[in-house]
Amino acid sequence: MNIQRPPCIAIMLLLPGVPLHAQAQSAAYPNKPIRMIVPLAAGGPSDTTARIVAPKLSEAIGQNIIVDNRPGASGIIGTEIGLKSPPDGYTILLVSNTISLNPAMFRKLPYDNERDMTPVSLLAATPYTLNVHPSLPVKTIKELIALAKARPGELNHASAGAGTGPHLAMEWFAQRSGIKIQQIIYKGGGPAMIDFLAGQTQLNLTNMITAMQHVRTGRIRALAVSSLKRSPVAPDIPTIHESGVADFDEGGQHGIVGPAALPKDVLAKLHSAIVTAMRSPEITKRLAEDGSAVVANTPEEFRALIRRETAKWTQIVKVAGIQPQ
Repeated sequence: MNIQRPPCIAIMLLLPGVPLHAQAQSAAYPNKPIRMIVPLAAGGPSDTTARIVAPKLSEAIGQNIIVDNRPGASGIIGTEIGLKSPPDGYTILLVSNTISLNPAMFRKLPYDNERDMTPVSLLAATPYTLNVHPSLPVKTIKELIALAKARPGELNHASAGAGTGPHLAMEWFAQRSGIKIQQIIYKGGGPAMIDFLAGQTQLNLTNMITAMQHVRTGRIRALAVSSLKRSPVAPDIPTIHESGVADFDEGGQHGIVGPAALPKDVLAKLHSAIVTAMRSPEITKRLAEDGSAVVANTPEEFRALIRRETAKWTQIVKVAGIQPQ
């Protein structure tokens, strides 16, 4: 006998334990605008990335994407808001390196990456450039390392802030190359660059978006980029890896995550829309102009990356003797 089950019973059999109203909402997703929280200030690399990606993601998913900046406390405030939001796919969080840096820099956070987060996809990665002021008599990474070893602790680096990606990436470079440098901590990349351009500091590690405008005018000298491969934006600049610090691979990263317990079908729709948006010619070209490379990996790959990066930065912070706050 061919028994026709009512649709609701069929759904319940397929998804046991899931309330019917949640199933209906999930099936209709998305049927209203989606909020993209950016936990860092407007005008910075994270905000820029969000506003480049949001229009194309809106097209791909069929709803408006509203960028909502919630800066403060090294990104902790906005991250907590995003991760503690209802797991319905209508609040997503754009994360940067701070998602893996903060567990190394803070003893206690109001959220836990493993418990409270559903990674969706790493959007793109942007290498840093390691720059020197023209007054410093070095033109290669090998010359810089030799000079730093001859003058241990005398060279200084203009850092964008304690616990930021460039700060800890420079610590990692120093550890890997066996040198000692002074970290001069500024309240942001802008003030750090101002003093660096004025020659008050000697080294600067910053994202390509910021650096290349000054490299092209000759105000600073770029010794190397921090990615494993050379950047198409500046193919004449070697990598730190090929300059003798093997396997050095670091830079700015931006991705999308949601709260824990995000329904699988919502996650699948979000991920598919992100991949479609990120691989569009418009996004690829626009990000490439700033030295960024589209990644658009899987949720599993993104989670594994966050775990690796968190473990790496925790060890770097420990070796550097930096006391977590």
